[in-house]
Amino acid sequence: MTASQIESTYTAIQGLLLSGKLKLAFDKTRLLVNELQWGDITDQFEELLRNYRFMLQYFISGIDDPERKIIYNKLIARLININSLLREELMMRNATSFEYTQKRYYPHKLHFSSTQALYDSLHYFHQQQVVVKESTFDTEKEIKRLRTNFEKLIPDLFAVFWLNTKIRGDEKQVFQQILHPSYPGEIEKNLIISALTLNLWRMFDEEKLMLLLDASTHSNISVKQRALTGLCFILTKYNNLLPFFPALRNRLVVLSDDTKIVENLKNIILLIIGTTETDLITKKMKEEILPEVMKMSPMLKDKLDAENLIKSDEWDEENPEWTEFLEQSGIADKLQELTELQMEGADVYMSTFSMLKNFPFFYETAHWFLTFDPEFSAVQELFEKNDKSILSAFLNNSVICNSDKYSFCLSALQMPYSQRDIMSRTFKAEAEQLEEINKDESILKPDLAARNIARQYIQDLFRFFRIHQHHNDFQDMFNLALNIHQTVFFDLLASGSDIKTQIAEYYFTKKIYTQAIELFSELIQELDPSAALYQKIGFAYQKNSQINKALEAYIKADMILPDDVWTVKKIALCYRLSGNYEKALEHYKHADFLTPNLYNTKMQMSVCLIGLNKYKDALQIYADIEKTDPDNEKLWKAISWCAFVAKNIHQADYYMEKIVSGVPDATDFLNAGHIAFCKKDRASALHYYQNSLDLQEGNLQLIIDQINKDREHLIANGVHSDEIALLLDELSFKLVDNE
Repeated sequence: MTASQIESTYTAIQGLLLSGKLKLAFDKTRLLVNELQWGDITDQFEELLRNYRFMLQYFISGIDDPERKIIYNKLIARLININSLLREELMMRNATSFEYTQKRYYPHKLHFSSTQALYDSLHYFHQQQVVVKESTFDTEKEIKRLRTNFEKLIPDLFAVFWLNTKIRGDEKQVFQQILHPSYPGEIEKNLIISALTLNLWRMFDEEKLMLLLDASTHSNISVKQRALTGLCFILTKYNNLLPFFPALRNRLVVLSDDTKIVENLKNIILLIIGTTETDLITKKMKEEILPEVMKMSPMLKDKLDAENLIKSDEWDEENPEWTEFLEQSGIADKLQELTELQMEGADVYMSTFSMLKNFPFFYETAHWFLTFDPEFSAVQELFEKNDKSILSAFLNNSVICNSDKYSFCLSALQMPYSQRDIMSRTFKAEAEQLEEINKDESILKPDLAARNIARQYIQDLFRFFRIHQHHNDFQDMFNLALNIHQTVFFDLLASGSDIKTQIAEYYFTKKIYTQAIELFSELIQELDPSAALYQKIGFAYQKNSQINKALEAYIKADMILPDDVWTVKKIALCYRLSGNYEKALEHYKHADFLTPNLYNTKMQMSVCLIGLNKYKDALQIYADIEKTDPDNEKLWKAISWCAFVAKNIHQADYYMEKIVSGVPDATDFLNAGHIAFCKKDRASALHYYQNSLDLQEGNLQLIIDQINKDREHLIANGVHSDEIALLLDELSFKLVDNE
């Protein structure tokens, strides 16, 4: 079997097990068993198959067994475990991906004879460090020797818990010894959590997952945050398997009863969701922020067009009572927006530091998950003077993640010494202030440290899965970032807490509307629904272009809170977009009654009247608006178009002359061409159409489609169908002649 055949067979077996088709699942599993030819697994498989056949015989003979469902689920659980093991062993033999290549060769590169010997060596390092530091003799060489040996063992430790198929007794014992509060190595504690997480991400294993659950209640805040972060991803990936493992579910129930852990998990989930904006931020940095910083010029005002008039900002108008607005008036506001996004988990520095991951330091997978240590030999030279300011700037900096700190240091070490000295003095000026800020924040926000650790770790993970030199060989964890709310795990967290409401609100404010709809729909079933809740789900449906569902939600909001002008206008909008101009007009009139004489409401009333072919009524509304706003160019465009479709060419021409004397756009020239055509001034019509064509990058087919779209109005105003064909041909010839 090839790696892809193994993977597809394994996936098919999972689907069969989850759909209750055990006979077919056994048949498919036999294919993998026969391929592996491993006696122990073959024996386990045959025993499991016999047990299932016995269960079926008892069932057929009419024996009523109250334990049947439990036995049935245990059979499925054991089959899940066997298939996970089969896949892993077969992939190790056949897969050429980075992870399985490492798995095949890592036992030959280890610097120890047993896992316990590895632990003893690590523990010896910490003991000797204390002795050496307390010594009065010159110990520089001994310190370097100890450090070199220690750093050789770090990748070995990571490999054991990342690449081993099973965590056996001695590995489990070392895992517990390292996580014991008395063990001094912070790097090792964090590293084995990351290694175990990657191991579980590669293959499902109940026992390993139990170890990760143990770590999620650890007293060490960094260990705890890493374990909880790993759980969010692992439990999302294996969500469908959890019902068959009651011991895991029981542990999760206990975990969800701890209010502090639930709060930690809520923050972690929000941070994971926040990473989905990284691509947007990278694009913003490249296309908006950096060019504006370079030019330092004010933003140009966007040009208005006829479509804006018809569509209006009503589509995007969020209710001011529950919506946050991000100002985008200048460079300072954009940078502030990026800062806020970064604090929510998005990688503001991803584009900056992605270029600094090519150092040999990052060839070692374990190094992507190290907590920042200024004593690590790769960066130690930068901190040789033990300068408190630069140390403080790095150790207390919660904005830059561990991986990026190493990148920065490795890059700085390539600078000339004079430049490094200048950089050090710059840090010195900032360090004391940074320390004070951190102290103040820790007092005001006691949970901030946990959040910062989680954010940094999530960003370290994000970098690994997006820019590691072999990242394409890994299934990206962050592809599941928007699926966490769909899990059994999340449902357990949501029981008795407000996490579902907060995640729903977060999805909504970040314009992740599909997921917001899913959670809002659940909340409507679980809570006494409010008008605001129906407004939000309606708005989310609207933004997903599900207009009928949006209308249903807005109507329910209106029933709970009548005469809310925002809701009334949204109902009108949905009716208008659905083509029901009569009902739309009725609601726009009601909105006008509630808040009289608003320009946008009046304009939308006129659009509905045009849709109902009541052109005189629409023109009367325009006339009333013009009395108070005679120089409104958008209004001129609306009047000209309405007059044109109402066959009042004289009035349409009067306003069009005012429009083309200004700065007309492609649509204005198109409409001017229509009016000239209807006046039999074909030369002017051709001239205006050519101008529109020029503004649309010479796209002849586009303007032909636009003219044909308005054909009925041209004919209604006296233009013959064959005249349209003749003019289009001349327009085509003109385009060729100009080329």
